[in-house]
Amino acid sequence: MKEYKYKINGTVYKVGVGDIENGFAEVEVNGTPYKVELDKPAAAPVIKSVKPAAAPRTATGEKVIAKPAPKTNGSGTPVKAPLPGTVLEVNVTVGQSVKAADQVMVLEAMKMENSIRAGVDGVVKSIEVNKGDTVLEGGTLLVIG
Repeated sequence: MKEYKYKINGTVYKVGVGDIENGFAEVEVNGTPYKVELDKPAAAPVIKSVKPAAAPRTATGEKVIAKPAPKTNGSGTPVKAPLPGTVLEVNVTVGQSVKAADQVMVLEAMKMENSIRAGVDGVVKSIEVNKGDTVLEGGTLLVIG
C-alpha cells in the first residue's frame, strides 16, 4: 500500500492507496478503510526507458567540445573569457596600449558584472567580440601583443 500525506484546509490526512481491481480501489484515510469506485478502470502505468543519446565524438574518440577558435593572425597573448556570458562593455580599441591591471572589458555572467583585465602589458592587436556578443568559457575576447 502506498501512503501519502495531504493537507486540506489545515487538516493533515494520511492516505493509503492499495490494490486497484475491476474499477475499485482500496483506500485508507487516517486509518479508516474505504472501497472507492473509479469512473474508468485504471490502466497500468506505462514506463518507458529512454536511453540518452551519446555525446558526439571525434574520429579519434575524443569528446566534441564547442569552443570558438581564436581568430588571431600572428603572435600575441589572447585574453580569454573566464566563464560564459555576454559582453557588456569593450573598454579598449585596437592599437591602444594597456597595462596588465587595466580593465579591458565587462562580461555579464549569471546576472553579475565581471571585470576582465588585460593580464599582460602591451598593445591591443585585435578585438574578437563586440558589445552584446555571447561568449563561451575559454573563448578569445581580444589579443594583446
